[in-house]
Amino acid sequence: MEVKETLLPGVGLRYEFDNRDGDRIGVIAHRGGDCEVFVCSAASDPDSAKRVFRLSEREAEAMAQILGAPRMVERYADLTKEVPGLNAGQIEVAAGSRYAGRPLGDTKARTRTGASIVAIVRGEEVLASPGPEVILRPDDVLVVIGTEDGIAGVRHLVDQG
Repeated sequence: MEVKETLLPGVGLRYEFDNRDGDRIGVIAHRGGDCEVFVCSAASDPDSAKRVFRLSEREAEAMAQILGAPRMVERYADLTKEVPGLNAGQIEVAAGSRYAGRPLGDTKARTRTGASIVAIVRGEEVLASPGPEVILRPDDVLVVIGTEDGIAGVRHLVDQG
């Protein structure tokens, strides 16, 4: 199945695909985290689009967990293309890291590096917008948004302490 992704400058990303009934299903992922789901009764007529529902950021995260959250990680990477100087990185928490088994907040990553940990990939699960109380585990992958230097700083912090 082909999913068409369209950058909406200043808004976010639009994802669209045609379902088996011939309808076009779409999701607009707003930069602020909200999502709108819409459907066009005829894939060839985008003017027939009707909004089905809107989800808050928390509701969208819950839906993503249900439907397959790895796409959320891709969304963060795509959004960095919109802002010059903003990058996305992935950092694995090694078993020997001083932060393995400790709360994310103990890293003070944002304060110390200026980069933000926006998600934790744990096996097939994605913890979007993790709070400071989330315990880091070996093999967790941190999704980090920031400058190249900020991401390198988080990598050094997690690897070296």
